[in-house]
Amino acid sequence: MKILKFSLTLFIFVLSLTISSLASTKKIPSRQFYQLVVYHLKSKEQVERTNQYLRDAYLPAVHRAGIKTAGVFKNENIDTATDKKIYVLLTFVSLNQFQQLTQSLNKDHELAAKGSSFLNAAFDHAPFTRKETILMEAFPAMPVLKKPGFTNPQSHRIYELRSYEGPTENLYRNKVHMFNEGKETDIFKRIGSQAVFYAEVLAGSRMPNLMYMTSYSDMKSREDHWKTFGNDPEWKRLSGLPEYQHNVSKADIDFLTPTDYSDL
Repeated sequence: MKILKFSLTLFIFVLSLTISSLASTKKIPSRQFYQLVVYHLKSKEQVERTNQYLRDAYLPAVHRAGIKTAGVFKNENIDTATDKKIYVLLTFVSLNQFQQLTQSLNKDHELAAKGSSFLNAAFDHAPFTRKETILMEAFPAMPVLKKPGFTNPQSHRIYELRSYEGPTENLYRNKVHMFNEGKETDIFKRIGSQAVFYAEVLAGSRMPNLMYMTSYSDMKSREDHWKTFGNDPEWKRLSGLPEYQHNVSKADIDFLTPTDYSDL
């Protein structure tokens, strides 16, 4: 009997410790998925038509479908650029939600009505010249998108979108490792560059590839932060390590500004 009581007491003690440990363990968020849609435009008219569609029809439909965060940006020099671009960034909790969005939008009668002139445009009066879609999965180091905390006008803010292509699959994975296990993301956080997301590109026109977006209150702030980043002792140490050499074959940088109806 004594042995039975001791065993029961020991079992209860171990069980209580296990429950306490589980309760105190912080749950790690699941990695989100991102869809980046890029509209390529050639005229001011196309810019206006696409903006109107996104503002009045598409974003409200996306919100009705349960997507809470949708960022809409334009390239900073859109008025003078030959290739004018509007970017739409959507956030998903799963690939299933990503798949279901198209089905939901196809059944949305309000979207069909308010977006009719865009969706039913004639072939010789198209609202854009090209449209591309990039599907991404968030880095473990930053599994959830974060909205920047600025108080100045949206039109002054700068969102920097970077794309890093790898020369080989393994060297690409090496750069991803540098951001996560190498803690390159920590440097951006420490110096105050407000990251929106870091992600691996799962499907897109440029592969293998990773993309990330940092944000700043204005262009001067962006220049100051990148100067600080370049001079940071930890960055100099990390970028000088032999194991992290030659892992980016092409880097593209786009400076974006949010539209007045963007969620970000």
